[in-house]
Amino acid sequence: MAGFLKDIDNSWSLFLDRDGVINKRIYGGYVTNWKKFEFQSGAEAALSIFAEKFKYIFVVTNQQGVGKGLMSIGQLIDLHKDMISEIESRGGRITKVYFCTDLADLKNNCRKPSPIMAERAKRDYPDIIFKKSIMIGDSQSDIMFGKNAGMHTVLHLSSDNADINAEMKVGSLLEFARCF
Repeated sequence: MAGFLKDIDNSWSLFLDRDGVINKRIYGGYVTNWKKFEFQSGAEAALSIFAEKFKYIFVVTNQQGVGKGLMSIGQLIDLHKDMISEIESRGGRITKVYFCTDLADLKNNCRKPSPIMAERAKRDYPDIIFKKSIMIGDSQSDIMFGKNAGMHTVLHLSSDNADINAEMKVGSLLEFARCF
């Protein structure tokens, strides 16, 4: 177990990647509408546990499908509204979703691993303390985002990412939630 777990109380913040952590990732494609959105096993139950444990719960997600013209920002916002509504109906909550629609090859973009989305959250919620924040993601850019912002990092394991270095590794959000 990671040493920071014993320190977590309701003053902490949780940052979550979306695709591959909250919902199943579509490899080689994009979740462009609610019909394509499928929660990871146990994610909704975990989010209801997190709602009791964390002050803030944020989703930080790279969404270059918008930048590629595969969906509009309006469609992305609607998808996130549907996701939040479903999470809330199961006793969970999301404080806010931050997304970056920049293409990966755009210079100085806001995509993870850049800490820009964390900085936006801090601007909106000035009492966030990054040393008392956790980033859970399933990619190198997610974990580097957390490290770049000064957060603790948890890797959501998949079949192809076990070599990524994070403070803790879990098989699911529910596995992490059961640590409390």
